[in-house]
Amino acid sequence: MTQTASTPNHALATQLRESRLKAGLRHFIGGEWVDSQGGETFQTHTPTDNSPLATVASGDARDIDRAARAAHDAFQTWREVSGAERRKILHKIADLIEVRAQDIAVLESIDTGQAIRFMKSAAVRGAENFRFYADRAPGAADGQSLPAPGFLNYTLRQPIGPVGVITPWNTPFMLSTWKIAPALAAGCTVVHKPAEWSPVTATLLAEIMDEAGIPQGVVNLVHGFGETAGRALTEHPLIKAIAFVGETVTGSHIMRQGADTLKRVHFELGGKNPVVVFEDADLEGALDAVVFMIYSLNGERCTSSSRVLIQEGIYDEFTARIAERARNIRVGDPLDPNTEVGPLIHPRHCEKVLSYFDRAREEGATVAAGGERIGTEGNYVSPTLLTGARNEMRISQEEIFGPVLTAIPFRDEAEALALANDVKYGLAGYLWTRDLTRAHRFAQALEAGMVWVNSENVRHLPTPFGGMKASGIGRDGGDYSFDFYMETKNIAISLGTHKTARLGVGGPAKVDKSEVEG
Repeated sequence: MTQTASTPNHALATQLRESRLKAGLRHFIGGEWVDSQGGETFQTHTPTDNSPLATVASGDARDIDRAARAAHDAFQTWREVSGAERRKILHKIADLIEVRAQDIAVLESIDTGQAIRFMKSAAVRGAENFRFYADRAPGAADGQSLPAPGFLNYTLRQPIGPVGVITPWNTPFMLSTWKIAPALAAGCTVVHKPAEWSPVTATLLAEIMDEAGIPQGVVNLVHGFGETAGRALTEHPLIKAIAFVGETVTGSHIMRQGADTLKRVHFELGGKNPVVVFEDADLEGALDAVVFMIYSLNGERCTSSSRVLIQEGIYDEFTARIAERARNIRVGDPLDPNTEVGPLIHPRHCEKVLSYFDRAREEGATVAAGGERIGTEGNYVSPTLLTGARNEMRISQEEIFGPVLTAIPFRDEAEALALANDVKYGLAGYLWTRDLTRAHRFAQALEAGMVWVNSENVRHLPTPFGGMKASGIGRDGGDYSFDFYMETKNIAISLGTHKTARLGVGGPAKVDKSEVEG
């Protein structure tokens, strides 16, 4: 593990801990910073050495109820704010994010363990998310003209109401903007419940939105645990929809909890994403992409290519090159600009990831690189490659969510496709080949919501983001987000030429087939 001398990032981290975190993190409800009604708090820790980072207000059903009511009351006016005015406010939020991008990146690094090099980009991406939806706010309600004989039909979209946003701990700031920005652009109000393992930057985002002029109650923040604050949010009758990013088991709990109130849900859940490398591929490009997509962001990303399927003729050489790259990855202090992999988020998660190394050996796989804890402080795990794996092994089926890559050989295209699809997940897939026909054929047959050919995950904001099978429900991105946060309404205007069938006048009634639906 690399050791780092003090850097400007460390000085800023010390300043931010003293000025922003020492007083603790509170809820933001109805435009006010408040403590939990019951006075409960919990402690959050930095994963670099697991020392205390901040005391956080711990919300329960009472705090969620207050936030939901604030969002409900604010919705009655926010829904009437013009798209042009919402655009202006969302652009202001983006401006302030850019101004505070360095603070956001440093706070995110000390809270999550993510390397500062990636968190700088994540902060900028958060601003881009707000700008993207700011520019779409004026047209969010637009529909279609659908004329029919005797009628003018037209559609429009209206905001669904107050929504709950539950965000994960891996890149929390960016993923919060990804959900909150389209909700606000659509005219919805928000109750945000961030992950208890990484609550810090949610507070800064709420401050930024408040400073940008978001009206009171439009955005509310309640910290707390999933089984208390999270459950209360998913069950609250005033909350019309839940947008959740996290693991699959939690998603199924949320679906059950929201059933009684018929909540609309959007889930972006787990993945065990394949990257398939054929013999004819650009192997240099494929190597860079494979290494980047599993070891960047500490491997704690839903779209990571955590299974690499390699054609038999190049398997030994290609895995040897991955192992060499993995051994050379710089693991260390996340505030060091040279660090590539930092500590994992939490001791509990670290132990989970470490447990797969013995499991791999028991199943007959080989730990070709890494496979160990680094150091005695913090949650550092070496970038790991597991070779000689079979697809039925647990290391090939379960989402490890760390810097751990499982390498599986295949003979031909048919076997590669069968292996790629033989998991319960279906979020993303990656394919490397120079055969254009095979690229289209394979991508279309792959059971994944998103496929990249000859590329790593390069996100284009207008495109749909989401998964199949146990990887989720619904899509983010572009107008796909508005499909979730808005209701589509059809209005039919008679042009005066349609005659209604007459009942109760004697004789057979002539009824048109279009009158008996629904």
